[in-house]
Order: sequence, then structure tokens, then C-alpha cells
Amino acid sequence: MTVIAGGLAGCAGHNGTDLARQACRHVERSITLYRASLHAPTPQKAAAQQSQAVTELREALPIASTAAGEAGQYQALMATLAESDHLPESLLVHSLGEQCAAADSSNGVTLTPPPTAGTPATRPPPTGL
Repeated sequence: MTVIAGGLAGCAGHNGTDLARQACRHVERSITLYRASLHAPTPQKAAAQQSQAVTELREALPIASTAAGEAGQYQALMATLAESDHLPESLLVHSLGEQCAAADSSNGVTLTPPPTAGTPATRPPPTGL
């Protein structure tokens, strides 16, 4: 039973990584469009490229949400993409680039450290509160 559960968890992590990479293809297109808009020959061309860039981020969000559900390590990617509704892409480019670089370099294995005496889950509650 444990072997089956471990195998399924590995598949879920791998599926999450595949989905995160798929979302990141949209993110990469978005970043390319955004950066091109900074050097566009006309304001109209810049606005069109920025609009396309936002569309790519919006297309990435549901995929990243599913990836985060499959593998929790992609929750940051999902959360950053969700911020694209409220923040300009200029503030998100760095984080999205880093998160997608991590997804691209991931081998689908979700690493979780073993519990130790120093982790909050096993540390006794503070006294004197």
C-alpha cells in the first residue's frame, strides 16, 4: 500500500511539473512580448504587445493553478500569476522568470525535508504567552 501511495505521489509531482512547464511557456511568451513592448516603435504597438503579454499570463494561470494542486512547490507560480490582475507585469517579470527557471530545472520530484526538532511542526509551543 505504501509503495502504491509513494508511486502515485511521484506521478502527481511529475504531472505538476509538466503542467508548470506548460504554464511557463505562456509566461515566457508573455515576458518576450512585454520586453519587446519596451522598445516598440509606436505607443500603439507597445500597447498591443502589452495586451498580448497579459493575455498570455491569463492563459497560464489556470494551468499553474492545476500544477499547484498537483505539486505544492508551484503555489508561488500560481500566486504570482494571480497578481497579474492587480500589478503591472514590470513588477512580476523577475519572480515569474525565477519560478519558471525552477520549474524548467525540476525533475518532477517534490523535495520535502524530514521533520526535525527545529521545524515548527515538532517544536513545542512557546510558554508565557
